[in-house]
Amino acid sequence: MKRRVSTILILILLIVIGTYIRNEVFGPPHQMKKEGKKEAKDFSKTEIKNGDLIFQTSVSGQSKAIQLATHSKYSHCGIVYKEGEDYFVYEAIEPVRLTPLNQWIARGSAGHFVIKRLKDSERVLTPSVLDKMKTVGARFKGKHYDLYFDWTDDRIYCSELIWKVYKEATGIELGKLEKLKDFDLSSITVKEKMKERYGRNIPMNGTVISPESIYNSDLLMTVKLD
Repeated sequence: MKRRVSTILILILLIVIGTYIRNEVFGPPHQMKKEGKKEAKDFSKTEIKNGDLIFQTSVSGQSKAIQLATHSKYSHCGIVYKEGEDYFVYEAIEPVRLTPLNQWIARGSAGHFVIKRLKDSERVLTPSVLDKMKTVGARFKGKHYDLYFDWTDDRIYCSELIWKVYKEATGIELGKLEKLKDFDLSSITVKEKMKERYGRNIPMNGTVISPESIYNSDLLMTVKLD
């Protein structure tokens, strides 16, 4: 009997933890439905290439804090890949996975997105390099989303995934690595989120790469704004 009760308690705990992570990454279910109700606009996918980066404003519970801390409109990002005739976004959510492009776009605030591309993509992103990017990225597939933004490979967040895939596969560093203390941590929203995550032990010297830092990289150009 005690064994059965323990099993039930463990299952309940796992459900609670899973729900918390899902809400942090996607936003509460009612919010997801509201934002996702708008379908992604039609656009020419011929404008998109393998290895492009895509950015959006997430509706997750942490999005506003990220926007305030980084002074950026965009709080989520991923890498676009074409498989057959279909396009997907490789992203670090819960868990790390490929998401159909249209679903990814519709999930963001108002269906708005921006696509960026390496300026030297024709020379750098050869078929062999793109294959290497996918191989590097595959190491992270299925890993949990990193709510604490640690610079380890145990768990991973969206901009960290992009940075590490590009760095290892191409040798290119997209965006400047920063410390947590470098961000604007002054707003109440940011302070509350940090207290919720870290308590009193805030890793101010922890290495972080933000969506904003990658977005503003001089090595990238905007190819689609919708």
